[in-house]
Amino acid sequence: MKLATRKLIILLAIVAVLVVANALAIAAWLDHSGIIDFARHIRREYLTGTAIAVIAVPLFLLTEPIGMAAGWIRRCGVCQHLLLRKGKYCGRCGSRV
Repeated sequence: MKLATRKLIILLAIVAVLVVANALAIAAWLDHSGIIDFARHIRREYLTGTAIAVIAVPLFLLTEPIGMAAGWIRRCGVCQHLLLRKGKYCGRCGSRV
């Protein structure tokens, strides 16, 4: 792991501990500022079961198949060998990809 990634993980852990430790204060601030009442109004008026279904179904239907989601995973058209590198030829059968 790179040093920057480790620093980011440690920073996120510290922030998570601070947020959990002050959860009641954060909740009181959100309630005092009116954000919680606004969120309740939005949920009650606009996020009905039908609206959630209408939003979720296209997200489910319009996704790519699992095997095609990662652009760096390819297969040879001749022998179906898994190609993980960016090469022009298959390592197993030698055909051009």
